[in-house]
Amino acid sequence: MTTAELAERWRMTTRTLERWRAERYGPAWHTIGGKVLYLLADVQAYEGRHRRKGG
Repeated sequence: MTTAELAERWRMTTRTLERWRAERYGPAWHTIGGKVLYLLADVQAYEGRHRRKGG
C-alpha cells in the first residue's frame, strides 16, 4: 500500500509517516521504482505488536 493509503487506514497525515521513516520508526517499508510501499503483512504485524488490551 502507498503512504497515502496507510495514512488513511490509520487516520493520520502522510507527513507523520514520512517523519517516522526518517526516524526509522513504524512498520517496515520498501522502495520500489522510487515509490515507498508498505506490505499489508508488515502493517498488520506492526499493528499486532502495538495492540493494547482493554480492561
